[in-house]
Amino acid sequence: MSNRAIIATPKAPAALGPYSQAVKVGNTVWLSGQIPLVPESMTVVEGDVTAQATQAFTNLAAVAEASGGSLNDAVKINISLIDMQDFAAVNAVMESFCNEPYPARACVQVAALPKGVSVEIEAILAL
Repeated sequence: MSNRAIIATPKAPAALGPYSQAVKVGNTVWLSGQIPLVPESMTVVEGDVTAQATQAFTNLAAVAEASGGSLNDAVKINISLIDMQDFAAVNAVMESFCNEPYPARACVQVAALPKGVSVEIEAILAL
């Protein structure tokens, strides 16, 4: 795949494992899941699920920007929550980062997430 490009930005947390922040092939960008880490300190943002979702979306937006797009180019967003009771709060945060018409989306409850966070968010962009 000669048109495969790895996307990286210091405005989002460095990868915690053997993966890239995003990979772009042609006009499609796959953004790895972002958790609520503050990029400069690599520590979890303080606060409730709203603060955590805001930081995760901020990180995701930084990677989208580094790819040449924005979250308004998202065609699919996947959200993982450790508590489905946080669904409405995360929806409110997503509405502040994405314009209508909204992308397709999945939201699932999981047993645990890295660093004990409440939310992880990933996206696919079409540029």
